[in-house]
Amino acid sequence: MKDTMKAIVVHAPMQFEMEDVPMPECPEGGLILKIIACGLCGSDLRTLRSGHSRVNFPWIIGHEIAGTVVELGNNYRGVWQEGDALAVGPVNYCGVCDFCVGGKYELCENLREIGQVWHGGFAEYIAIPEDCVNLGTIRPVPEGLDPAIAAISEPISSCVNAQENGQIGLGDTVVIIGAGPIGCIHTSLARARGADKIIIADVVAERLKMAEAFAPDVIINVSETDLVEKVRRLTDGKGADVIITANPVPSTQVQAVEMAKKGGRILLFGGLPKDNCKPGLDTNIVHYNALHLIGTTTFAPRHQIIALKLLASGKIPGDKLVTHRLPLSEFSKAVEMALEGKVLKAVLLP
Repeated sequence: MKDTMKAIVVHAPMQFEMEDVPMPECPEGGLILKIIACGLCGSDLRTLRSGHSRVNFPWIIGHEIAGTVVELGNNYRGVWQEGDALAVGPVNYCGVCDFCVGGKYELCENLREIGQVWHGGFAEYIAIPEDCVNLGTIRPVPEGLDPAIAAISEPISSCVNAQENGQIGLGDTVVIIGAGPIGCIHTSLARARGADKIIIADVVAERLKMAEAFAPDVIINVSETDLVEKVRRLTDGKGADVIITANPVPSTQVQAVEMAKKGGRILLFGGLPKDNCKPGLDTNIVHYNALHLIGTTTFAPRHQIIALKLLASGKIPGDKLVTHRLPLSEFSKAVEMALEGKVLKAVLLP
């Protein structure tokens, strides 16, 4: 193996370069992956713009990873061998907290992530530590699935967890606020779970145009119409069974409460800015309409297994989600386009 590799090194918010860095050492009990693809995520963009409490610059970020095993560490006891293609989710569970012991890994009290605690995937190679081999979310790339698409199983896994919690199913009318990649994933997933009518809304016409590929029943440009009023009209005044806030905008959580059917479920999927995370919900509506506000975050191993199956079957159309593939050397271009909302998922190829 060579001594150095190419990687995107972030030195400070919006200060990053492709650099030659030392090759990672193969960890005891772990492995080395040659990166095939690494997806650019909204949380990566937030880290690039504003930093992250768990990331100490200079750092290599990137956590939507697919790669090929090229080296195994001493005392390695995992099931994967050299040459295996793997989809690597970033999360590592402690295995000993009350939630892990109870099988609710997504609520692990000591969750750690690749790209934060360990260097991430915007590089030619990555070291996967023994902790992640033993208690991480790593699965073989399904036969016939493009590894560049398998790389984006991580955000799909989180959506699977959310819709599992929201019990989306047959006959439901589902409103998804936000037509970015997460909103498009939720659209396909709600369809796969049997939702009757799927409505997607956004303020950006370009994103709504891209969302057409995922076949929602109704597309609403919120910059041109009152979303709550429109949803009420489309549901004969009753409101939607499920609303998913797939965005970081506080006012959409208020709208979600106002457009929900009695007994409806609201999935608060998109996190809000720390300095603007109390949007002033009318809790009387929640109370008297018996609404269910459901917070949802991250995922468990079972969700990643389902996500990869959905990608392999085409029920989640990964080829439509990955709108741009760029070489790692064009990372800055990918970031620029993503910040401007001109891509759904950009995948970087070392």
